[in-house]
Amino acid sequence: MDVVTIGETMALFTPETSGLMRYAHTYSRKFGGSESNVAIGLTRLGHRSGWISRIGDDELGKAMVSFIRGEGVDVSEVQVEKSAQTGIYFKELRREDDVRVLYYRKNSAASRMSKNDLNEEYIAQAKYLHITGITPALSDSCYEMLKEAVHLAKKHGVTVVFDPNLRKTLWSEEKARQVLLEFVKESDIVLPGIAEGKFLYGVDDPQQLGERFLADGSTTCVLKLGPRGAQYFTREKTEFVPSFTVKKVIDPVGSGDGFCSGFLSGLLDGLSLYDAVRRGNGVGAMVAMVNGDVEGLPDKRDLELFINETDKDDVNR
Repeated sequence: MDVVTIGETMALFTPETSGLMRYAHTYSRKFGGSESNVAIGLTRLGHRSGWISRIGDDELGKAMVSFIRGEGVDVSEVQVEKSAQTGIYFKELRREDDVRVLYYRKNSAASRMSKNDLNEEYIAQAKYLHITGITPALSDSCYEMLKEAVHLAKKHGVTVVFDPNLRKTLWSEEKARQVLLEFVKESDIVLPGIAEGKFLYGVDDPQQLGERFLADGSTTCVLKLGPRGAQYFTREKTEFVPSFTVKKVIDPVGSGDGFCSGFLSGLLDGLSLYDAVRRGNGVGAMVAMVNGDVEGLPDKRDLELFINETDKDDVNR
């Protein structure tokens, strides 16, 4: 694998109509999860990715694995949990600029993942291990599993990429801050948003945040700045990378995962940090223009067309 990722994916139900969900009668069913979104984004860009997780022994779990396998992601390390169900969530499209996500994941099959689910050889053969701050929030066993996964990656020289992906509803703020900082210190590359940086360090100045993440042990920090773009920080250099213009945001959920898949794709293709971040910006913008977590993830040809068209319009220069 180029990238191995670990985490929960759930069945996603979205009303066919906008407005308050209480008035919805029909729903579409899709699948979404930060880690599998990244894995799918990478396969569409021509890379090899693997996803480690647990699903329930139910129809939603079986459909999920079939879907993710169909996207080219290796699912050989996905376990089936007999005594718990696959998690679900709803995406409520109240208004054009108001999208809300409601989770029903407590005691889900994925929350029962443990370090016994890890195959050391599977992690050792990857170039990158991608993890997020969602997984350790699911349960104590998930926390211990992710710690072990990072240990195995470092043991075998696999680069650890950490997206804090803060979910305040899953745990207390005190516990979230403690655990997320713990994984920041163990990771090689961190991909926080500006709000997550402020949550962790109490400041929202990009330069200060970049310096704090590097001081805590990461060798590279890419700070996502929303519609403005992103800024990367290393011990030698920092550079702002402008975003691409999105004429109409349809669904912003999943854009961060799109950014991550584009950025990692750039690194795998040997691009400079600037161009890797720029590719991430491009994928994130394309995801925001389509309803669904993975439906807007492009293949490499579509991404290049999008980037080249934007350059031609000279929007950001």
